[in-house]
Amino acid sequence: MESLITAAARALEAGDPLGALNRVALRNDAPSLALRGIAMAQLGDLARAKTLLRSAARAFGPREAVARARCVVAEAEIALVSRDLSSPAKTLAAARSTLQDHGDLANAAHAGHIEARRLLLLGRLDEAEHTLAELGTAPLPPASRVIHELVVAGIAIRRLRTKIARAALGRAARAAQLAGIAALAAEVESTNLVLDTPAARLIARGKERPLLLAEVEELATSAALVVDTFHHAVRKQDRVVPLGTRPVLFALARILAQAWPADVSRETLITGAFQAKHVDESHRARLRVEIGRLRTKLRTLADVSATREGFVLTPHKTRQVIVLARPVEEKHAAVLAFLSDGEPWSSSALALALGMSPRTVQRALDELARSHKVQSFGHGRARRWMTPPVPGFPTGLLLPTPLLKT
Repeated sequence: MESLITAAARALEAGDPLGALNRVALRNDAPSLALRGIAMAQLGDLARAKTLLRSAARAFGPREAVARARCVVAEAEIALVSRDLSSPAKTLAAARSTLQDHGDLANAAHAGHIEARRLLLLGRLDEAEHTLAELGTAPLPPASRVIHELVVAGIAIRRLRTKIARAALGRAARAAQLAGIAALAAEVESTNLVLDTPAARLIARGKERPLLLAEVEELATSAALVVDTFHHAVRKQDRVVPLGTRPVLFALARILAQAWPADVSRETLITGAFQAKHVDESHRARLRVEIGRLRTKLRTLADVSATREGFVLTPHKTRQVIVLARPVEEKHAAVLAFLSDGEPWSSSALALALGMSPRTVQRALDELARSHKVQSFGHGRARRWMTPPVPGFPTGLLLPTPLLKT
């Protein structure tokens, strides 16, 4: 009978869940329950998989710490796939430590990769990088090497380091070929698409064009004055003026930048920044106040000068002003960015990943659902939200690390 367990484990390792089930589907001993759980997870029945793995963990005896730890790791991977980001990290860390202490380095590394991917989804890049570093340089099996390189690429994409990301994805593709697992190869190919999909729009002198991630990276070192709609900031190289908490000032800066080198009429600025339908003297007075505040904020990067018709932006020591805009203007673009991975998310997991309150995320989801951009299934805590991949919303760009502040 143990030969069946070994054969089922090898089938799972090769990405053949049906072959594994053929060998252990009728058995209810602890190893078989664990293997059935992993097979069901590979087939996409995550709820059944979680139940089987928990049953297996209970069935293993007190002396079978390694087997129980492997069940914990498998359940943590299911939680990651189902976007249950609130699952306790301490449980996974304890399982990883147990595996390391007992010499199961391959599964210990797998646990580390799961934690790194969870941290990457939450945008905690430094912690994800530290977790990878803890894994050391020990040789990994091809499947684990794919996951390792995908995490490296994910961190690089978030930090706008496209050369590092492409190199990591190249290594991941070679490892996926060696592993011979189609699902891993598909994930590598899907991540590659992020680098080859328009990630932003450049708006300058009344014209616009799409930008790839590598072109966005080049803007970080250019001498241009950039009005960045992703971070709601105005920046030039390493000098950044954040305006995320001042939406009116940012709206004024964007309107002025899109019109540069021409000026913008007061009526256009009032309508665009204040959303006013009828302009009166109170709006003009408020515009003077807000322009004064914007002039103070941008004093190290540009001047905002009055003209006969309105105001004009005059950058310091550069002859280029651009607006870096999202590929598609969408009020809830960050929510759609996460849902574009095709996985079902709970509203609480989205709130964790976005750093927003659950109520704010729920309102956004309800609004997106009314416009048929997302859909949900399940009820209560089991409710999940998802949408087909949205072209032009690469998560890596929409949710990067915070920019340095001046």
